[in-house]
Amino acid sequence: MSDEWKTPEKAESGDDKSWKLLEKTLLASVQEQRRSRRWGIFFKLLTFVYLLGMLALFSPLMDMEKSATRGSNYTALIEVRGVIADKESASADNIVSSLRAAFEDPKVKGVILRINSPGGSPVQSGYVYDEIRRLRGLHPDTKLYAVISDLGASGAYYIASAADQIYADKASLVGSIGVTAAGYGFVGAMEKLGVERRTYTSGEHKSFLDPFQPQKADETQFWQGVLDTTHRQFIASVKQGRGDRLKDKDHPELFSGLVWSGEQALPLGLIDGLGSASSVARDVIGEKELVDFTVEESPFDRFSKKLGASVAEKLALYMGFQGPTLR
Repeated sequence: MSDEWKTPEKAESGDDKSWKLLEKTLLASVQEQRRSRRWGIFFKLLTFVYLLGMLALFSPLMDMEKSATRGSNYTALIEVRGVIADKESASADNIVSSLRAAFEDPKVKGVILRINSPGGSPVQSGYVYDEIRRLRGLHPDTKLYAVISDLGASGAYYIASAADQIYADKASLVGSIGVTAAGYGFVGAMEKLGVERRTYTSGEHKSFLDPFQPQKADETQFWQGVLDTTHRQFIASVKQGRGDRLKDKDHPELFSGLVWSGEQALPLGLIDGLGSASSVARDVIGEKELVDFTVEESPFDRFSKKLGASVAEKLALYMGFQGPTLR
């Protein structure tokens, strides 16, 4: 049969076949590139997780090996940096773990807490304070010195007051023995926007810290009582820790929340002398070599805790609640 009798369905030019073949080839190439890209991402992530795991595994072992190879005595150094709070680097768990390791090391002849912190949670600070006093009782021959660098305020000074002695630079900021709890009130803004707040609770005062509701006099008085109680606990701990070294325990502004320079804090008895971590190790303890006992979390642990803490913090802010803070 000649070509002129073929139907249009059966008549397919060579160009059409070429285009379809080219299209299939291009699609196959694109799919292959996508598969390669996915596998590349997978292997990169796998490599990252592997390296992170190896870092978390071998970092403590390397620190232990370094400690084991030291033959002489030394001074233990523990850093207290940043806000003192749960899940932070300056959490009670981290500081206490560092303290226990330092006091139990027979080569440690003295412990230095190097502090650079604005304070934080009264609970976390209290945990550390109590543990310092317990360890000092168990190891009376191992002295603990708090050394304040830039800032040792509020909860940070709470911790420092448990030490055998406190040192600071002449320009360090020391003190701030007080308690604060801050929030916002959005009642006026809600009224201007015409937004109504609907809260359903079981318990007469369950939502007394809600920033979207007006304050009540009895609830404000109650919350002030909570802060005053925490402040009294703070003052009692400082007096117990510092003892007779406080020159004037009845000084009207000593426990008012004010902060002093190191030079001003010395005659008040808030510190025992001026110096740095290295000078205290060399001149007071008599062992100038500093060995860092600060607990360092793995990057993976820090990321996980930050993620969890961020979610909890946002939820607390949304609910309008923020606990007392030593400041």
